[in-house]
Amino acid sequence: MKQFLLFLLSFLVIKNAEAQYTRYIIQLKNKATNPYSLSNPSAFLSQNSLDRRTTYNINLDSTDLPITPRYIDSIRLSGNVIILNKSKWLNQVAIKTTDATAINKILTLPFVANISTVAAKPSNNNSIKPNIEKDLKEIISQENMVQQKNQSVSNFYDYGLTTNEAKLHNVQFLHNIGMRGQNMLLAIIDAGFYRYTSLSSFDSMNLNNRVKDSWDFVSNHASVVEDDSHGMSCLSTIVGNIPGNFIGNAPETNVLLYRSEEAATEYPIEEFNWVCAAERADSAGATIITTSLGYSTFDDATFNYTYSQMNGRTTIAAKGGVFAHRKGMLLFTAMGNEGGSSWKYLSTPADIDSTISVGAVNVQGIVSSFSSYGPSADGRVKPEASAVGWNAYVQSSNNTIMQGNGTSYACPKMAGMGVVLWQAFPEFKNYTIREAIIKSGSNYFNPNDRIGYGIPDMKKAFTILLQQYANITNATNNNCNINIQWKSKDVAIMKYIIERKLSNETYYTTIKEIQGNGNILSNKNYSIIDTVTTTTPIAHATYRIQQIIDTATAGNNLVTIDSITLSVDNCNIILNEKFTISPNPTKNSANLKIETPYPIDNLWIRIADLKGSILSNQKYSKNAGISVCKLPVEFLAKGMYVVTIYNDIKIIATQKLIKQ
Repeated sequence: MKQFLLFLLSFLVIKNAEAQYTRYIIQLKNKATNPYSLSNPSAFLSQNSLDRRTTYNINLDSTDLPITPRYIDSIRLSGNVIILNKSKWLNQVAIKTTDATAINKILTLPFVANISTVAAKPSNNNSIKPNIEKDLKEIISQENMVQQKNQSVSNFYDYGLTTNEAKLHNVQFLHNIGMRGQNMLLAIIDAGFYRYTSLSSFDSMNLNNRVKDSWDFVSNHASVVEDDSHGMSCLSTIVGNIPGNFIGNAPETNVLLYRSEEAATEYPIEEFNWVCAAERADSAGATIITTSLGYSTFDDATFNYTYSQMNGRTTIAAKGGVFAHRKGMLLFTAMGNEGGSSWKYLSTPADIDSTISVGAVNVQGIVSSFSSYGPSADGRVKPEASAVGWNAYVQSSNNTIMQGNGTSYACPKMAGMGVVLWQAFPEFKNYTIREAIIKSGSNYFNPNDRIGYGIPDMKKAFTILLQQYANITNATNNNCNINIQWKSKDVAIMKYIIERKLSNETYYTTIKEIQGNGNILSNKNYSIIDTVTTTTPIAHATYRIQQIIDTATAGNNLVTIDSITLSVDNCNIILNEKFTISPNPTKNSANLKIETPYPIDNLWIRIADLKGSILSNQKYSKNAGISVCKLPVEFLAKGMYVVTIYNDIKIIATQKLIKQ
């Protein structure tokens, strides 16, 4: 029976060869007699890759080992065989051959599990022009090329045409706090990067040598500059940097450029190439992969997938993408442009559960008709996020900035945002960054099959991660001197408000404010000492630390990062400190009555609006006892304000003022 099965398999392989199938995938049984060892991973993984595994506690396993070299040698020596690519994750080898005898010999090798066909003869059409975007349905136009100049002058970048794209996601917030992709490593897997070495968008990238590796998995050489332009346009949405005209979302990131796609044909061999490219990205130490490729139907219908197979675990690409996640990388995938076709749904690898699949909207947040529908075949929300892919600005191969349509552009735009967000919080693993992006979506509480969880807001995603990172690290009571220590991240446009509420009080009182510092977000540690003095017995004091993450803009930028309650029942020191505003509310004038049992040489009276903007800050001095001074309210518009009394040591009291 065994001989009969072998004969039958050989017969089928020969018949496939007669049908012009020339490329095959060989599935190996194991990695036995492998000269590589997990005890010496530097022989097959870069230091960056090893550092990622160390940082995120990712264990090495057999899938990290290269394929056993002698297996590859045996396959190569079986006849007229060319080794194309090798996948250590899948333990598979892709070959090209028309030698049926060689196929039959390979089948007899004891370490070979099976052989499957994956493609016909490669196209010999060398006249194909760059920018062939088969099955991606990108449409480049020159409409709406008027530069936009309505952006805030306080932004680090002058975004020009991409101003509204940046605003839609609040990505300028991350750029303004120094998160622009520095020292990050992103891999883009696509169909080619035509002329990227000579186009304006990439001047900065090329000048600073930010392309750290390139490889063509189709032609097996290092150059990727002469093929299709689709990957180049996608790359421009990440690293593009033409001040006042066109800015990508991670202009200073390092990149890996990998070509896996044959633009002229569509066969599963390209999926296999994609997995090999993802492996190379892992080995090089990338943290993020973005790919605007998708697979559902092929030139040979016998290879076609069904929608039921879009479950995140069946296809070649899905299996490889799952490995990428397990190795600690974050994968961004285009949903596809089949919204108006009979297929309609997403394609693989967008179906993976650990990826962020990206749908396409315009700058008004309206979903495009071409963006593929979710959910995945097993009912998961797809897409996870949506970004501008309808009238999206990209670099074209004729060295102009143009508009294009496709989830192919929405995906790398979202990936660029993922780069700068993860740059801000390198302490967190890939799934934590993914979760923050999803939770920041405009549609998070009501996801659908068009925009998924919605349009992510990078400031909100930053807030979500900051609340997970920042916390009070220590709090002690030493004779009523309360020492509060905390950690967070900040820059100069941020500040902290430290508040206290005693057990006999209803509201928090601000006791101190601390301004952030620096132009680039960094980890900080702070501490304050607060002396508790009360006029009545108390049991405990609760401290709350709030952080204003952007004092330069309006809106809700106040983040509560932590609170703690301490026993202070031995701190009943009687000190009369009273502070009243009369009349309140007021129309024209008000008096401030301050009572302290001690003199104050440097007494500050500050008036601020509810956004935290300081409108008045005046210095006084007073003797022990009661002092009355006039509060300057005439210039205030109608509304509510916050009056704060403080000296050089502490904030004495805070009270709200209503101007009628």
